Amino acid sequence: MGLFDKLFGGGKKKVPKEQMETTGQHMPDLQIPVDEKFTINFKRNGGKFLYCDSFEEVYVNLDNIIIENKWQDQTFFTMDERLEEKFSKRDISFTPIPSQSEVFFTTCEHLIAQNGSILVCSNQLKERKLNELPSNLIVFATTSQLVESIGEGLKTINKKYKKQIPANITTIKHFLPTDENSDDFLTYGSSSKNLYLLLLEDL
Repeated sequence: MGLFDKLFGGGKKKVPKEQMETTGQHMPDLQIPVDEKFTINFKRNGGKFLYCDSFEEVYVNLDNIIIENKWQDQTFFTMDERLEEKFSKRDISFTPIPSQSEVFFTTCEHLIAQNGSILVCSNQLKERKLNELPSNLIVFATTSQLVESIGEGLKTINKKYKKQIPANITTIKHFLPTDENSDDFLTYGSSSKNLYLLLLEDL
């Protein structure tokens, strides 16, 4: 069953809005499935969420993002050759130079349900800091990348890349204007981003 089936009718019981609003930061976590928790926290952070159950739907939603923002003539900055190849049949031009674009198109390592953030590393950023990237981000991810916490995400990265652990690991979680004071060391050097998530169901 797809993510939206669970959220909007079918599947696991939806948590009442009143119950969500009365649950404080320091109260015990509700037993919410990882996908639902991520969606709630991601939207609360100001992210724009587009669920896709097929690659064709990914293409359609990407086209809609481009039209909505009038990015038809915009070159997309990306550092991922596989991502560029995957979308090479679309009417999109790419550049490896961030100053030539207002949009960063990227993948990620994990989607963190605990705080609705996007976990990335040098595989996506190379050695760049988040504040060196364009303010508009489009992230392509799959539902299999959902994890409960940052700790779980880091363990998975260590297991996956045990021969060569990637550097520059950080989270993106500010999708609205904000004061950038944070006690989360993984968001050091972060900055607010206008972020769209294209999430493909692959489970």
